[in-house]
Amino acid sequence: MNRIAIKERKTKETKISLELVIDGNGVCEGNTGIGFFDHMLDLFIKHSNMSLKMKVDGDLHIDAHHTVEDFGIVLGEALKEALGDKKGLERYGSIILPMDEVLIMLALDLGGRPFLVFNVELPYEVIGNFETELVEEFLRAFVMASGMNLHIKQLSGKNTHHIIEGVFKALARALKMALKVDVRNGIPSTKGSI
Repeated sequence: MNRIAIKERKTKETKISLELVIDGNGVCEGNTGIGFFDHMLDLFIKHSNMSLKMKVDGDLHIDAHHTVEDFGIVLGEALKEALGDKKGLERYGSIILPMDEVLIMLALDLGGRPFLVFNVELPYEVIGNFETELVEEFLRAFVMASGMNLHIKQLSGKNTHHIIEGVFKALARALKMALKVDVRNGIPSTKGSI
């Protein structure tokens, strides 16, 4: 099974191209130009065991919003394409993940019905030059483009960096579970397609 997708998106605000390998080696190559976001993408790819190569040019002279949101769209489209017909897919993944004082509960479904529930409180509005409200914007774009149902609940924690890192690590680990393939599963739906 060759679960790879190459996607590109060009607008007046951003130019993004990427290659996503679902059955990869946990290596993230390239950057978005947004240091904190790049750190989150690095650990997301590492903990999901996917591989990502990216080239990103965004209107960062304005702010990071367009780049982060558009990257979520392209990454979501790549994931959806790489999954193909989803035959044998485990489909569901969930985790309760600790990150120092933070505890994140996360569950997802790759069943093609996108929805985001984001019950997370981020005490600080900015980390470095990254506006923390962009975490939810990225996730919403990623979820809608990939067809993922994603629920995230923060159970404890107060350090904004730890909270966001916990979210990205939990997403990676739950997605790693959902991406596993068991050929006995066929299409993982009683409808016969997802």
